[in-house]
Amino acid sequence: MLGIDTCLAEVMAIPGALDAMLVDNTSGMAVAFSQASGVDADRSAAALTEALRATTDGLARTCPGDVVRIDDMMVTTDKGHHLLRLMETVFEGPLVIYVRLDLERSNLALARHRLQSIAGRLTT
Repeated sequence: MLGIDTCLAEVMAIPGALDAMLVDNTSGMAVAFSQASGVDADRSAAALTEALRATTDGLARTCPGDVVRIDDMMVTTDKGHHLLRLMETVFEGPLVIYVRLDLERSNLALARHRLQSIAGRLTT
């Protein structure tokens, strides 16, 4: 089982990773984050949590009667890729791993696969 610091270090080792954060999905608080210049981790964590809730709500309204559970979410902007991996942990509750990737230096498929692996080792 990975610790939080090791988890964050492994996320930052993903090729093209610019910054990363571990977010408590219930409270919207940053549990851990890499040092990104000029970024307010607490405000960013709250905004990411709100985006996930809005997406879940939107999907639930689109698919009435279905159980909606998001595994991961990808957003691409003009400056980079943003990946979020949701997971349930035994002790910490629902957590989200977030990583911002350089648009030119990253490989989305590899990053998604690595996040899935890291999340699996954090929750077991």
